[in-house]
Amino acid sequence: MSFPTDITNIQNQLNRIDPKAYAASRNYLNGAVTRLSPYLSRGVISTRQILQSLANRGFDLGQVEVLVRELAWREFYQRVWQSRNPDDDLRHTQSPCIGPGLCHSIVHASTGIDAIDASIRTLSETGYMHNHCRMYTAALHCNLGQRAWIDGAQWMYYHLLDGDWASNACSWQWVAGSFSSKKYYANQENINRYTGSTQTDTFLDVPYESFPEMPVPAVLADSTGIELSTTLPASDPIPEKFRGKVFLYNYYNMDSTWCAPEEGLRILLLEPEHFRRYPVSEQCIRFLLDLAGNIPGVIVRCESFASLQQQLPDVEFQFREHPITRHYTGVMHHREWMCDEVTGYFPSFFAYWKRAEKHLRRYFG
Repeated sequence: MSFPTDITNIQNQLNRIDPKAYAASRNYLNGAVTRLSPYLSRGVISTRQILQSLANRGFDLGQVEVLVRELAWREFYQRVWQSRNPDDDLRHTQSPCIGPGLCHSIVHASTGIDAIDASIRTLSETGYMHNHCRMYTAALHCNLGQRAWIDGAQWMYYHLLDGDWASNACSWQWVAGSFSSKKYYANQENINRYTGSTQTDTFLDVPYESFPEMPVPAVLADSTGIELSTTLPASDPIPEKFRGKVFLYNYYNMDSTWCAPEEGLRILLLEPEHFRRYPVSEQCIRFLLDLAGNIPGVIVRCESFASLQQQLPDVEFQFREHPITRHYTGVMHHREWMCDEVTGYFPSFFAYWKRAEKHLRRYFG
């Protein structure tokens, strides 16, 4: 599976969303998913743009509610990151947890569950994994393998082109029961149904009531460590004696329309410390740099904000609000949300959705 990086194709993809087909089939491996998640995660487009596009095409809220709820999950997780550290257990301590590390069979796509192993290989090759398969994989790692959710979350995030740390970490915590009222499990029947596989007689071919007391399956017993690191590109030179506005882009803001009419220096800032904390693959960096081709005149700088600030002491930095930009100084621009009014921390999506739903109706008259 490949994802185009030019704005025209991305916009065409947005305009082709079929919310009815999405609602009917999104949980299936061959379902009508939007394929927009990499562009949402990289900040190329916003949830509000998708919502406005659907409203402009004449859909009513009832027709798009399933899709809008999924977009709202994304915003809910973003609000969590604004208020809490998603690296930490948010509601409950993960239990049982036998320790850190990754299940060797998950990393090497050898769990014996054919559909999951195939999806792990696809993740490594393409940077994409269907959302349902992400949940299946997380359930194996956290709840049956009993390994710390954060190690699995970091491994998956490393590979995902649409990796968004808030969505990824909170989703893994939801599966592990650290950010939900119960753990998520899936048996072989469920996996067969949604992936189109027909496998039987596996360690998952059991009724759901068997899962809470199930010992760690032998195939998940061996753990492995894995070094995750990011190779950043060479920096471009900074124009000499530049004065004026500097528009800062980063791993979460690649919106080529942002402040587009204004003149200034456009810099894609890739801070090494950020990627040491949240490493991503070479494939993810290539995708990011391809997206940067949509931003006229952008240059790449691989250094800290403080270092860049020292080299450009007489400029006005412009940037978008995000948890990774809290140490920036200058003029902060707010992100585009579907629900600007619904802010702060919510302990559950249900609590967030109750507040958000009434505000979403304004898009549909």
